[in-house]
Amino acid sequence: MKIATVGLGYMGLPMAAVLARAGHTVVGIDIRPAAVDAVNAGRADFSEVGLTELVAEAHATGNLKAVLGGEKLPENLPKGWAEVYILSLPTPVDHTTHTADMGAVRAGVQSLIPLLQGGELIVLESTSPLGATKTDVQDLVEAARPELKGKIDYVFCPERAIPGNTLFEMVHNDRLVGGLTPAATARGVQLYQTFCKGEVIGCTATEAELVKLTENASRDVQIAFANELSLVCQHLGVNVRSIIALANRHPRVNILQPAAGVGGHCIAVDPWFIVQAAPELTPLLQTARAVNDGKPQWVAEQVKKAAKATGKAKPVVAALGLAYKPDVDDLRESPSIAVVEALRTAGVELRVVEPHLKSWNLPLSPLEQAIAEADVVVTLTAHKAFQELPAGALAGKPVIDAVGIYANRPDALRVVM
Repeated sequence: MKIATVGLGYMGLPMAAVLARAGHTVVGIDIRPAAVDAVNAGRADFSEVGLTELVAEAHATGNLKAVLGGEKLPENLPKGWAEVYILSLPTPVDHTTHTADMGAVRAGVQSLIPLLQGGELIVLESTSPLGATKTDVQDLVEAARPELKGKIDYVFCPERAIPGNTLFEMVHNDRLVGGLTPAATARGVQLYQTFCKGEVIGCTATEAELVKLTENASRDVQIAFANELSLVCQHLGVNVRSIIALANRHPRVNILQPAAGVGGHCIAVDPWFIVQAAPELTPLLQTARAVNDGKPQWVAEQVKKAAKATGKAKPVVAALGLAYKPDVDDLRESPSIAVVEALRTAGVELRVVEPHLKSWNLPLSPLEQAIAEADVVVTLTAHKAFQELPAGALAGKPVIDAVGIYANRPDALRVVM
């Protein structure tokens, strides 16, 4: 098929490359010149296991190229060229109103409208509020081009992959394809079966939208329990990791691990989309969000207490990790950043370490130097580089270990989990 993927970010570019490997002719569309230039040079502009190699392979075969989107998209792509359009665009949440910002999706749809001739399949992959496939895609198209009503198929197919393992999960995980009509569902299922080794399951658009939100809201609630338990254990002077390990020996208990909060584009965002649909019926989801959003400030307070206990006028704090999960460069909704920002005005001297970034809005320090200079260490992301610190590196230093990687380090003076 001839497929245009709109958005070349953490999910859009892997999707484009996987489709090209499956034999489709793919044009990736993005409003960022750097992303377009990278694809046309046969590389990825962000870090993901195996992605640069796959993009290079797909580009070399001629199956993958990129064009600049936005207002000039109709000039950059022939009208009627694509049989399928796949929207993989950000849907951030407004942290004041807790509602979804669908601006990027709507702009992407608007840019496609001049290219449509009828007969196309439009797929929304972006995690979205309930009803978005109709209101933010179909209704937009039909309002601008009434003559296309009933002539285009619309489906929602949420991505089910995680940074660091995206290419494998994109191919091997089961996928839901929810169409606005049965015919659209069947057509979407056929598309995804061309590259998915997992089961491709047809359903309605509403079911697919809600299932995606349910998956991540469920994990948010479970993580909130672990994060709240960590506060209780700290108050009682016991190790939360030990408590969880012992509780998990029960055959029907599987408590997750606490961390500095919850990050990433999905788990920290998606529960609000359910709340948006039924605010008066979702007290548990709202409470879980409050618990997880409050955890970074609690971690920061533990660091401040440890820094004050050193007795130094301006103690040095080594903050290890900015990414929201181990061994990626993804900073979206990262609680690690929230902790670092809270420490900027805490009267300490920061040494920020993030081995997966070359630069950030604060200077970054090499790991060894930051540890050597630190009076207090706080671990915020469980990167492999941090877990492999040599013996003695933490000798005599208080450690606030928000991600539980130094629990058994005999050289740490004091570990707060």
